[in-house]
Amino acid sequence: MIIAVASGKGGTGKTTIATNLALSLGKVKLLDCDVEEPNSYLFIKPKIEKTYPVYIPVPKINPEKCTLCGRCQEVCAYNAIAVVKDKVLAFDDLCHGCGACSYLCPEAAIAEVNKKIGIIEIGKREKLEFIDGKLDIGQAMAPPIIREIKKQINPEDVTIIDAPPGTSCPVIESAEGSDFVILVTEPTPFGLNDLKLAVETFRKLKIPFGVVINRSNLGDKKTLDYCDKENIEILLEIPFDKKIAASYSAGELIIEAQPKYKEKFINLFEKIKKKKRRDNEKS
Repeated sequence: MIIAVASGKGGTGKTTIATNLALSLGKVKLLDCDVEEPNSYLFIKPKIEKTYPVYIPVPKINPEKCTLCGRCQEVCAYNAIAVVKDKVLAFDDLCHGCGACSYLCPEAAIAEVNKKIGIIEIGKREKLEFIDGKLDIGQAMAPPIIREIKKQINPEDVTIIDAPPGTSCPVIESAEGSDFVILVTEPTPFGLNDLKLAVETFRKLKIPFGVVINRSNLGDKKTLDYCDKENIEILLEIPFDKKIAASYSAGELIIEAQPKYKEKFINLFEKIKKKKRRDNEKS
């Protein structure tokens, strides 16, 4: 089973849920796909056993072959190539590495060269397998690194994906193919607004989801009312607790500071399995 942990906004406790759930279950894979700011490793503290670079192919123009026909500019969906007066300009930061320009160039004037955009790290903590990616400073293309991380997924294993916050392309790339999404929110106006955006996104993607409310005893009851109205199951509520906050600031997991929470995270997983089973029976 593949479970993505997402949130409409940052700071709701998404990584807290992902890391505590993963270690509560034991033999799982934890993938940190928040490659612009990965932080699961701070809590998991894995022993990194392998690191390797990630590249994307970018165009390199051969001016001797190029006839300035403009075909490359026409086929580039990302405006990464422009024909300007007497030369072709390639903007590597806009390139998604799709290869259309080189494939469709009638003069075979475009070659592809590798551009490093980040790294993948693979490690372990006890029975848990840990994989994360880090986007190089100044790079903008997170999805290629996310796709590389997700190559480590085995459908037979239980995999927890710590997705980036928000509802943009990296989030969709991270959650695509998941069996279930845990949406982590907080009972505040900002939390509810961004939860609604996330719900709309995953309904369009047709991925089943449920909600975890963090710091549930703060704020108001509008999040509860919204979930009830939209028939969204609340899988777990975690109240604000100074002990949890202190352990978080020290880089410790909730289940380490308060072992009683381990059973709650195991129950969270069991709820997801039951919900997924019911959905399969309906279909």
